[in-house]
Amino acid sequence: MSNFSLLETLRWEPETGFVRLRLHLARLTRSARRIGFPEPRHALDELNASVQGATGALRIRLTFDTHGRTEVTTAPFTPLAPCTVWNIRIASTRLDSADKLLRIKTTRRAVYEAARAEYTPHQADEVLMLNERGEVCEGTITSIFLDNGSGTLRTPPIACGLLAGVLRTELICQRKARVGHIRMNHLESSRIFVGNSLRGLIPARLTT
Repeated sequence: MSNFSLLETLRWEPETGFVRLRLHLARLTRSARRIGFPEPRHALDELNASVQGATGALRIRLTFDTHGRTEVTTAPFTPLAPCTVWNIRIASTRLDSADKLLRIKTTRRAVYEAARAEYTPHQADEVLMLNERGEVCEGTITSIFLDNGSGTLRTPPIACGLLAGVLRTELICQRKARVGHIRMNHLESSRIFVGNSLRGLIPARLTT
C-alpha cells in the first residue's frame, strides 16, 4: 500500500479562476494511472467547492491518495514583488535519476526537505539539486530554466531525475523552453530563472 499521496499546488484568482487548471488535472490523472491509483474523477468538484465565496487570491493544495480520497486546503496567496530576485544555492543532497517517482509530484518529499534544510531561509530563497552524475535537476519547489540569449529557455530533461512541473510543461508546449542538460558551468554563463505554477518564473542568482 502506498504511504504517500499525489499532490497538486495551484493558484486561484478571483477574476480568472484556477491558473493552469487543465495542465494540473492532466498531470494528476496521468500520475494516478502511472502508479495504479484510482481515477481522480472528483478532483475538479473538490477544487471548485474549496473556492466558493472566496474574494482574494488563494494557494490551493490538493492531495489524492491510493484509496481515491481527495483533500483540498486553501491559504491566502501573496505574490512576490515585481523586482524580486531569488538567491539560490546548491545542495549536497543528490537526486537519484533512476527513481521514477521523482517525475511525479507526491507528498514523498524527504529528499527535498533534506536539501532545503542545508541552508536557512536567510541564506537561500531556493536550493538547487543535482543528480548522481552532477547534472542540475531542479529546485526543492521549483523547476530551473536558463536563458543563454538564444530566445528559448533551457530546462533539464525528466530523465535526469526531476518533476514534470506544470509551468515547465506549459513553457515547453509554447516553445518558450526546450529540454537540454544543464551542468554547473552553465549556471555561470546564463541568466537563471526558477519557477512553478504557483508563482511563475522568478529571476535568480547563484550564491556561493
